[in-house]
Amino acid sequence: MDELDRNILGLLSADARMSVATLSRRLRVARSTVQARLERLETSGIIAGYTLKLGEGAREGRLRASVLLTIEPRSQAAVLTRLRSIAEVERVFTTSGRFDFLLQVACPNTQVLDQVLDQIGAMTGVRSSESLIHLSTKIDRAV
Repeated sequence: MDELDRNILGLLSADARMSVATLSRRLRVARSTVQARLERLETSGIIAGYTLKLGEGAREGRLRASVLLTIEPRSQAAVLTRLRSIAEVERVFTTSGRFDFLLQVACPNTQVLDQVLDQIGAMTGVRSSESLIHLSTKIDRAV
């Protein structure tokens, strides 16, 4: 990946709907060059898809939390299967250190969050959990 590829990704990160013609004008390269680069970035898996990023208006009324889990040895697959069935669990990351999983959870209110946390904590294979409720977003560079 070179500087042109990074510039293309930067522009698309800000606006995934940007046309190839607009990209080529902003980058001052031929449209065919941008198109070829996009195709290569897509086939190599660097670009996995084009999506929309929800703004704060869509997030209003949703309580978000990070949940840190420590699981029993050899129970990762079973715990992941059960986590997939909980709609409020948006993402699950494996981690290094004293926790095995980092979960992103979104709920409409504290009652639902409490139920979800109880459900996760009661799972067979979950040794311990720690929850961090998100209060406000100060920086968001996620794509």
